[in-house]
Amino acid sequence: MVYDYLDHRRFLADWFRAKKKANPRYSYRLFAKKAGQRSPSLLHHIIEGKRNLTAATTEAFVVAIGLSPPEARFFGLLVELDQGKTAEERNTVWEQISSTRRFRQARKIEGAAFEFLSTWYLPAIHELAQRPDFVDDPDWIAGTLRPRITVPQARNAVERLLTLGLFVRDDDGVIVTAEASVVTPPEVTHLAVENYHRGMLERATDAIEAFEPEERHLIAITVAAPEHLVARIKDEANSFLERMMNLCDASTDDADRVYQLNVQLFPLSSSREETP
Repeated sequence: MVYDYLDHRRFLADWFRAKKKANPRYSYRLFAKKAGQRSPSLLHHIIEGKRNLTAATTEAFVVAIGLSPPEARFFGLLVELDQGKTAEERNTVWEQISSTRRFRQARKIEGAAFEFLSTWYLPAIHELAQRPDFVDDPDWIAGTLRPRITVPQARNAVERLLTLGLFVRDDDGVIVTAEASVVTPPEVTHLAVENYHRGMLERATDAIEAFEPEERHLIAITVAAPEHLVARIKDEANSFLERMMNLCDASTDDADRVYQLNVQLFPLSSSREETP
């Protein structure tokens, strides 16, 4: 079923494999004929990622496969998700995909996992529950976060965290954090991670005016360096963040506040090879 997929190429590969198993005489040439396409290898090239579907060929494939109108619309969204040129375009398509009823039924956890990384206050609320004064109340949660969120957003966030298993209720019905992994579908992992960093960088920008200097710590350096050092710099940054995590995890004192620690490395010039 197409709703079980987030990769239109994988769907096509599995569909063709099933068709071939049911009828060994079925071929790429026969599919092309049913789709009204001249190239007998088009389906194979699409599956292999050597060609992209156009609006016309997408419609032709839908007819050849025999998808219903709702299935055809969902398949078209999968094509747009793969071929979207910007994160904004892909996020818009993802919103349409994740709001599809059949998708929500088939991929509920994957949808919540994507939302966890794409929505800055979900990780924040998860960490907020570490505070001894945490209150399982949307009004309290909404008013405690900075910047504040709405009560419906807080209520939805708790539901998402429960769905992912990051929150569980004990025997008394009290929310506690649980050890669980957040795994996004590989087809949208990169997009979810982009959303996470974009959201947290926006919070960093807000923090310049929202908090007093003693409440925050913003530092940066601008340096010239050989490109072969980039890998080592990344390793050093990863090690630093791991040490910070261990430092916080090893503390025996109660948590007072939720913080976000960002480390960024990005170019401010072209490389020597790129410079004309």
